[in-house]
Amino acid sequence: MRCGAGRDTVSESMSLKLELQLEFGRFALDVDFDAELAGVTGLFGPSGGGKSTLLRVIAGHESRARGIVRFDGVIWQDSSAGVFLPAWRREVGYVFQDARLFPHLDVAGNLRYAEKRANGEGGDIRFDDVVDAFDLRALMREHTDTLSGGEVQRVALARTLLSRPRLLLLDEPLAALDRQRKRDILPYLEALPKRFGVPAIYVSHTVSEIARLTESVLVMDGGRLVAKGDTATILAGDDPALEALSVETVSVLDVDVSEVLPDQFLTRVTLNDQPMTLPALADASIGERIRLLIRSGDVVLATREPRGISVRNILHGRIRSVERQASGAFANVAVDVGGARLVARLTQHAIGEMGIKEGDAIYALIKTASFERGS
Repeated sequence: MRCGAGRDTVSESMSLKLELQLEFGRFALDVDFDAELAGVTGLFGPSGGGKSTLLRVIAGHESRARGIVRFDGVIWQDSSAGVFLPAWRREVGYVFQDARLFPHLDVAGNLRYAEKRANGEGGDIRFDDVVDAFDLRALMREHTDTLSGGEVQRVALARTLLSRPRLLLLDEPLAALDRQRKRDILPYLEALPKRFGVPAIYVSHTVSEIARLTESVLVMDGGRLVAKGDTATILAGDDPALEALSVETVSVLDVDVSEVLPDQFLTRVTLNDQPMTLPALADASIGERIRLLIRSGDVVLATREPRGISVRNILHGRIRSVERQASGAFANVAVDVGGARLVARLTQHAIGEMGIKEGDAIYALIKTASFERGS
Protein backbone atom coordinates (compact mmCIF):
# COMPACT_ATOMS: atom_id res chain seq x y z
CA MET A 1 0.00 0.00 0.00
CA ARG A 2 1.47 3.33 -0.95
CA CYS A 3 1.52 5.68 2.00
CA GLY A 4 3.00 8.82 0.63
CA ALA A 5 6.10 10.69 -0.32
CA GLY A 6 9.18 10.96 1.84
CA ARG A 7 9.89 14.35 3.34
CA ASP A 8 12.89 16.50 2.51
CA THR A 9 12.32 18.75 5.51
CA VAL A 10 10.06 18.82 8.55
CA SER A 11 8.98 21.47 10.98
CA GLU A 12 11.39 22.68 13.63
CA SER A 13 11.37 20.38 16.63
CA MET A 14 9.44 21.70 19.62
CA SER A 15 9.13 20.08 23.03
CA LEU A 16 5.86 19.15 24.69
CA LYS A 17 5.84 18.26 28.40
CA LEU A 18 2.68 16.79 29.95
CA GLU A 19 1.99 15.75 33.55
CA LEU A 20 -1.78 15.48 33.62
CA GLN A 21 -4.62 13.87 35.51
CA LEU A 22 -8.30 14.18 34.72
CA GLU A 23 -11.17 12.09 36.09
CA PHE A 24 -14.78 12.09 35.02
CA GLY A 25 -17.21 9.22 35.41
CA ARG A 26 -15.38 5.93 35.08
CA PHE A 27 -12.65 7.40 32.89
CA ALA A 28 -9.30 8.64 34.17
CA LEU A 29 -6.59 10.34 32.13
CA ASP A 30 -3.13 9.95 33.67
CA VAL A 31 -0.30 11.02 31.37
CA ASP A 32 3.31 11.87 32.13
CA PHE A 33 5.75 12.26 29.25
CA ASP A 34 8.06 14.51 27.28
CA ALA A 35 7.93 14.48 23.49
CA GLU A 36 9.83 16.25 20.75
CA LEU A 37 7.34 17.28 18.08
CA ALA A 38 8.58 17.64 14.52
CA GLY A 39 6.49 17.09 11.43
CA VAL A 40 3.38 15.04 12.23
CA THR A 41 3.17 12.95 15.41
CA GLY A 42 0.50 10.26 15.36
CA LEU A 43 -1.79 9.69 18.35
CA PHE A 44 -3.08 6.14 18.03
CA GLY A 45 -5.06 3.64 20.06
CA PRO A 46 -8.51 2.10 20.62
CA SER A 47 -11.72 4.09 20.93
CA GLY A 48 -12.19 5.44 24.43
CA GLY A 49 -8.45 5.39 25.10
CA GLY A 50 -8.25 9.12 25.80
CA LYS A 51 -6.84 10.51 22.55
CA SER A 52 -9.43 13.25 21.97
CA THR A 53 -9.50 14.08 25.67
CA LEU A 54 -5.74 14.57 25.62
CA LEU A 55 -6.02 16.97 22.68
CA ARG A 56 -8.69 18.95 24.51
CA VAL A 57 -6.46 19.26 27.57
CA ILE A 58 -3.48 20.40 25.48
CA ALA A 59 -5.66 22.96 23.72
CA GLY A 60 -7.00 24.39 26.99
CA HIS A 61 -10.57 23.14 26.65
CA GLU A 62 -10.52 21.08 29.89
CA SER A 63 -10.08 23.33 32.91
CA ARG A 64 -10.82 20.36 35.21
CA ALA A 65 -7.50 18.73 34.30
CA ARG A 66 -4.77 18.99 36.92
CA GLY A 67 -1.04 19.10 36.28
CA ILE A 68 1.42 20.67 33.84
CA VAL A 69 1.33 21.49 30.13
CA ARG A 70 4.49 23.08 28.76
CA PHE A 71 5.06 23.72 25.05
CA ASP A 72 8.39 24.90 23.66
CA GLY A 73 9.43 26.16 27.09
CA VAL A 74 6.21 28.11 27.72
CA ILE A 75 3.99 27.04 30.64
CA TRP A 76 0.41 26.76 29.42
CA GLN A 77 -0.82 25.13 32.61
CA ASP A 78 0.62 24.50 36.07
CA SER A 79 -2.08 23.69 38.59
CA SER A 80 0.22 23.91 41.59
CA ALA A 81 1.17 27.47 40.61
CA GLY A 82 -2.34 28.51 39.66
CA VAL A 83 -1.42 28.98 35.98
CA PHE A 84 -3.99 28.20 33.28
CA LEU A 85 -3.77 29.88 29.90
CA PRO A 86 -7.15 29.86 28.16
CA ALA A 87 -7.43 28.23 24.74
CA TRP A 88 -7.25 31.50 22.82
CA ARG A 89 -3.81 32.26 24.31
CA ARG A 90 -2.22 28.88 23.56
CA GLU A 91 -1.44 29.42 19.85
CA VAL A 92 -3.01 26.08 19.01
CA GLY A 93 -4.87 25.28 15.80
CA TYR A 94 -7.57 22.64 16.33
CA VAL A 95 -9.28 20.73 13.52
CA PHE A 96 -12.22 18.55 14.56
CA GLN A 97 -13.98 15.68 12.81
CA ASP A 98 -16.75 18.12 11.95
CA ALA A 99 -15.27 21.16 10.24
CA ARG A 100 -17.35 23.79 12.10
CA LEU A 101 -17.23 26.34 9.30
CA PHE A 102 -19.39 29.45 9.49
CA PRO A 103 -22.44 28.72 7.28
CA HIS A 104 -23.28 32.42 6.79
CA LEU A 105 -19.88 33.13 5.22
CA ASP A 106 -18.41 31.98 1.93
CA VAL A 107 -15.03 30.28 1.77
CA ALA A 108 -13.15 33.57 1.53
CA GLY A 109 -15.09 34.92 4.50
CA ASN A 110 -14.22 31.91 6.63
CA LEU A 111 -10.54 32.27 5.77
CA ARG A 112 -10.40 36.04 6.25
CA TYR A 113 -12.11 35.71 9.63
CA ALA A 114 -9.35 33.39 10.85
CA GLU A 115 -6.64 35.65 9.44
CA LYS A 116 -8.03 38.74 11.19
CA ARG A 117 -8.23 36.97 14.53
CA ALA A 118 -4.78 35.38 14.29
CA ASN A 119 -2.66 35.99 17.37
CA GLY A 120 -0.03 33.28 16.93
CA GLU A 121 3.45 33.44 15.47
CA GLY A 122 3.03 30.20 13.49
CA GLY A 123 5.90 30.63 11.05
CA ASP A 124 5.75 32.38 7.72
CA ILE A 125 2.09 31.69 6.91
CA ARG A 126 0.60 33.94 4.20
CA PHE A 127 -2.98 34.04 2.99
CA ASP A 128 -2.23 33.41 -0.69
CA ASP A 129 0.18 30.59 0.12
CA VAL A 130 -2.48 28.81 2.18
CA VAL A 131 -5.15 29.28 -0.49
CA ASP A 132 -2.83 27.84 -3.12
CA ALA A 133 -1.61 25.00 -0.89
CA PHE A 134 -5.18 23.73 -0.47
CA ASP A 135 -6.33 24.50 -4.04
CA LEU A 136 -9.08 26.82 -2.84
CA ARG A 137 -8.77 29.61 -5.42
CA ALA A 138 -11.80 28.41 -7.43
CA LEU A 139 -13.93 27.98 -4.28
CA MET A 140 -13.47 31.39 -2.67
CA ARG A 141 -17.00 32.66 -3.43
CA GLU A 142 -18.72 29.36 -2.67
CA HIS A 143 -20.85 29.05 0.45
CA THR A 144 -19.94 26.16 2.72
CA ASP A 145 -23.22 24.28 2.24
CA THR A 146 -22.35 23.77 -1.45
CA LEU A 147 -18.99 22.11 -0.76
CA SER A 148 -18.16 18.41 -0.83
CA GLY A 149 -16.89 16.73 2.32
CA GLY A 150 -13.30 16.85 1.10
CA GLU A 151 -13.59 20.52 0.16
CA VAL A 152 -15.03 21.32 3.58
CA GLN A 153 -12.06 19.73 5.31
CA ARG A 154 -9.60 21.54 3.05
CA VAL A 155 -11.22 24.84 4.00
CA ALA A 156 -11.18 23.87 7.69
CA LEU A 157 -7.48 23.04 7.54
CA ALA A 158 -6.68 26.26 5.67
CA ARG A 159 -8.71 28.34 8.11
CA THR A 160 -6.91 26.76 11.05
CA LEU A 161 -3.51 27.48 9.51
CA LEU A 162 -4.46 31.11 8.96
CA SER A 163 -4.89 31.51 12.71
CA ARG A 164 -1.07 31.15 12.62
CA PRO A 165 -0.74 28.45 15.30
CA ARG A 166 2.53 27.12 16.64
CA LEU A 167 0.97 23.67 17.09
CA LEU A 168 -1.74 21.89 15.09
CA LEU A 169 -4.09 19.38 16.74
CA LEU A 170 -5.92 17.24 14.17
CA ASP A 171 -8.67 15.08 15.70
CA GLU A 172 -9.56 12.46 13.07
CA PRO A 173 -10.15 15.10 10.38
CA LEU A 174 -10.82 12.42 7.74
CA ALA A 175 -13.18 10.23 9.78
CA ALA A 176 -16.34 11.47 8.06
CA LEU A 177 -14.96 11.10 4.52
CA ASP A 178 -15.31 8.15 2.17
CA ARG A 179 -12.24 6.30 0.88
CA GLN A 180 -11.85 8.34 -2.32
CA ARG A 181 -12.16 11.70 -0.56
CA LYS A 182 -9.60 10.56 2.01
CA ARG A 183 -7.22 9.79 -0.84
CA ASP A 184 -7.86 13.23 -2.30
CA ILE A 185 -7.10 15.13 0.90
CA LEU A 186 -4.16 13.10 2.26
CA PRO A 187 -1.60 14.86 0.00
CA TYR A 188 -2.64 18.22 1.50
CA LEU A 189 -2.07 16.93 5.04
CA GLU A 190 1.18 15.35 3.94
CA ALA A 191 2.55 18.68 2.70
CA LEU A 192 1.74 20.69 5.84
CA PRO A 193 4.96 20.23 7.89
CA LYS A 194 7.49 21.05 5.20
CA ARG A 195 5.43 23.82 3.60
CA PHE A 196 4.43 25.73 6.73
CA GLY A 197 6.78 24.49 9.44
CA VAL A 198 4.08 23.88 12.06
CA PRO A 199 4.28 20.60 14.03
CA ALA A 200 1.06 18.61 14.32
CA ILE A 201 -0.47 15.88 16.48
CA TYR A 202 -2.73 13.70 14.36
CA VAL A 203 -5.38 11.39 15.85
CA SER A 204 -6.50 8.43 13.76
CA HIS A 205 -7.66 4.83 14.09
CA THR A 206 -6.43 4.03 10.58
CA VAL A 207 -3.03 2.38 10.27
CA SER A 208 -2.51 3.55 6.68
CA GLU A 209 -3.10 7.19 7.65
CA ILE A 210 -0.65 6.94 10.54
CA ALA A 211 1.94 5.28 8.29
CA ARG A 212 1.54 7.80 5.50
CA LEU A 213 1.52 11.01 7.50
CA THR A 214 3.59 10.56 10.64
CA GLU A 215 7.22 10.31 11.66
CA SER A 216 6.56 9.23 15.24
CA VAL A 217 3.63 7.76 17.15
CA LEU A 218 2.19 7.97 20.66
CA VAL A 219 -0.09 5.06 21.60
CA MET A 220 -2.80 5.51 24.23
CA ASP A 221 -5.02 3.01 25.98
CA GLY A 222 -7.16 3.39 29.09
CA GLY A 223 -6.18 7.03 29.54
CA ARG A 224 -2.45 6.27 29.63
CA LEU A 225 0.43 6.42 27.21
CA VAL A 226 1.45 2.79 26.65
CA ALA A 227 4.05 3.19 23.88
CA LYS A 228 5.91 5.79 21.86
CA GLY A 229 8.52 5.69 19.14
CA ASP A 230 9.19 6.23 15.46
CA THR A 231 6.36 5.17 13.17
CA ALA A 232 8.13 2.21 11.59
CA THR A 233 9.04 0.71 14.97
CA ILE A 234 5.58 1.17 16.48
CA LEU A 235 3.71 -0.27 13.50
CA ALA A 236 6.12 -3.21 13.33
CA GLY A 237 4.63 -4.32 16.66
CA ASP A 238 7.90 -4.60 18.58
CA ASP A 239 6.56 -3.14 21.81
CA PRO A 240 4.92 -5.82 24.01
CA ALA A 241 2.40 -3.24 25.21
CA LEU A 242 0.83 -3.24 21.75
CA GLU A 243 0.02 -6.96 21.61
CA ALA A 244 -3.04 -6.61 23.84
CA LEU A 245 -4.35 -3.80 21.59
CA SER A 246 -4.38 -6.03 18.51
CA VAL A 247 -2.55 -3.37 16.50
CA GLU A 248 -2.12 -4.53 12.93
CA THR A 249 1.54 -5.32 12.32
CA VAL A 250 2.89 -3.57 9.23
CA SER A 251 6.20 -2.50 7.71
CA VAL A 252 6.83 1.10 6.70
CA LEU A 253 9.37 1.34 3.88
CA ASP A 254 10.75 4.39 2.09
CA VAL A 255 11.58 3.50 -1.52
CA ASP A 256 12.77 5.36 -4.62
CA VAL A 257 10.83 5.46 -7.89
CA SER A 258 13.09 4.09 -10.64
CA GLU A 259 10.77 3.55 -13.61
CA VAL A 260 7.21 4.34 -14.69
CA LEU A 261 5.55 1.90 -17.12
CA PRO A 262 2.21 3.45 -18.14
CA ASP A 263 1.54 0.87 -20.87
CA GLN A 264 1.74 -1.89 -18.24
CA PHE A 265 0.08 0.17 -15.50
CA LEU A 266 3.09 -0.44 -13.25
CA THR A 267 5.65 1.57 -11.30
CA ARG A 268 9.08 0.20 -10.42
CA VAL A 269 10.88 1.24 -7.25
CA THR A 270 14.03 0.25 -5.39
CA LEU A 271 14.50 -0.58 -1.73
CA ASN A 272 18.20 -0.24 -0.97
CA ASP A 273 19.04 -1.17 -4.59
CA GLN A 274 16.65 -4.13 -4.67
CA PRO A 275 13.85 -3.75 -7.27
CA MET A 276 10.13 -3.92 -6.55
CA THR A 277 7.08 -3.58 -8.80
CA LEU A 278 3.89 -1.77 -7.78
CA PRO A 279 0.58 -0.98 -9.48
CA ALA A 280 0.78 2.30 -11.41
CA LEU A 281 1.05 5.43 -9.27
CA ALA A 282 -0.36 8.29 -11.30
CA ASP A 283 1.48 11.01 -9.38
CA ALA A 284 4.86 9.27 -9.06
CA SER A 285 7.93 10.62 -10.84
CA ILE A 286 11.35 9.04 -11.39
CA GLY A 287 13.72 9.80 -8.53
CA GLU A 288 10.92 10.56 -6.07
CA ARG A 289 11.00 8.90 -2.67
CA ILE A 290 7.70 7.42 -1.57
CA ARG A 291 6.52 5.52 1.46
CA LEU A 292 5.01 2.04 1.35
CA LEU A 293 2.90 0.23 3.92
CA ILE A 294 3.11 -3.57 3.74
CA ARG A 295 0.97 -5.71 6.01
CA SER A 296 2.85 -8.54 7.70
CA GLY A 297 0.30 -11.07 6.48
CA ASP A 298 1.18 -10.20 2.87
CA VAL A 299 4.84 -11.21 3.26
CA VAL A 300 5.94 -14.80 2.52
CA LEU A 301 9.39 -16.13 3.45
CA ALA A 302 11.52 -18.72 1.66
CA THR A 303 14.86 -20.21 2.67
CA ARG A 304 15.82 -20.68 -1.01
CA GLU A 305 15.39 -18.29 -3.93
CA PRO A 306 12.08 -19.22 -5.60
CA ARG A 307 11.95 -19.96 -9.32
CA GLY A 308 9.07 -20.11 -11.78
CA ILE A 309 6.51 -18.29 -9.65
CA SER A 310 4.22 -15.34 -10.38
CA VAL A 311 5.35 -13.22 -7.44
CA ARG A 312 7.30 -10.25 -8.86
CA ASN A 313 8.85 -8.92 -5.67
CA ILE A 314 11.57 -11.15 -4.20
CA LEU A 315 13.85 -9.42 -1.72
CA HIS A 316 16.99 -10.88 -0.21
CA GLY A 317 17.72 -10.23 3.45
CA ARG A 318 18.61 -11.71 6.83
CA ILE A 319 16.48 -12.63 9.80
CA ARG A 320 16.77 -9.85 12.37
CA SER A 321 14.47 -11.26 15.05
CA VAL A 322 11.67 -13.73 15.76
CA GLU A 323 9.01 -12.48 18.17
CA ARG A 324 6.69 -15.31 19.20
CA GLN A 325 3.22 -14.87 20.67
CA ALA A 326 3.12 -15.91 24.31
CA SER A 327 -0.08 -17.86 23.70
CA GLY A 328 -0.96 -18.10 20.05
CA ALA A 329 -0.14 -19.70 16.73
CA PHE A 330 1.80 -16.82 15.18
CA ALA A 331 5.11 -14.97 15.38
CA ASN A 332 6.48 -11.81 13.80
CA VAL A 333 9.68 -12.39 11.86
CA ALA A 334 11.67 -9.22 11.15
CA VAL A 335 13.84 -9.30 8.03
CA ASP A 336 16.70 -6.86 7.45
CA VAL A 337 16.71 -5.74 3.80
CA GLY A 338 19.80 -3.59 3.44
CA GLY A 339 18.99 -1.76 6.67
CA ALA A 340 15.23 -1.57 6.09
CA ARG A 341 12.96 -3.63 8.31
CA LEU A 342 10.33 -5.89 6.77
CA VAL A 343 8.02 -7.92 9.03
CA ALA A 344 6.36 -11.21 8.09
CA ARG A 345 3.64 -12.88 10.17
CA LEU A 346 4.16 -16.66 10.15
CA THR A 347 2.85 -19.55 12.17
CA GLN A 348 5.25 -20.83 14.80
CA HIS A 349 4.79 -24.26 13.22
CA ALA A 350 6.13 -22.97 9.87
CA ILE A 351 9.08 -21.29 11.60
CA GLY A 352 9.96 -24.55 13.30
CA GLU A 353 9.70 -26.66 10.14
CA MET A 354 11.77 -24.16 8.12
CA GLY A 355 14.37 -23.86 10.90
CA ILE A 356 14.24 -20.06 10.78
CA LYS A 357 16.49 -18.35 13.28
CA GLU A 358 18.17 -15.00 13.82
CA GLY A 359 20.97 -14.26 11.33
CA ASP A 360 19.78 -16.66 8.63
CA ALA A 361 19.73 -15.57 4.98
CA ILE A 362 16.13 -15.40 3.73
CA TYR A 363 14.00 -14.39 0.76
CA ALA A 364 10.90 -12.23 1.31
CA LEU A 365 8.13 -12.47 -1.29
CA ILE A 366 5.49 -9.78 -1.78
CA LYS A 367 2.79 -9.98 -4.48
CA THR A 368 2.41 -6.87 -6.62
CA ALA A 369 -1.32 -6.97 -5.84
CA SER A 370 -0.51 -6.41 -2.15
CA PHE A 371 0.38 -2.79 -2.89
CA GLU A 372 -2.57 -0.46 -2.99
CA ARG A 373 -2.92 3.25 -2.78
CA GLY A 374 -3.16 4.67 0.74
CA SER A 375 -6.49 5.43 2.41
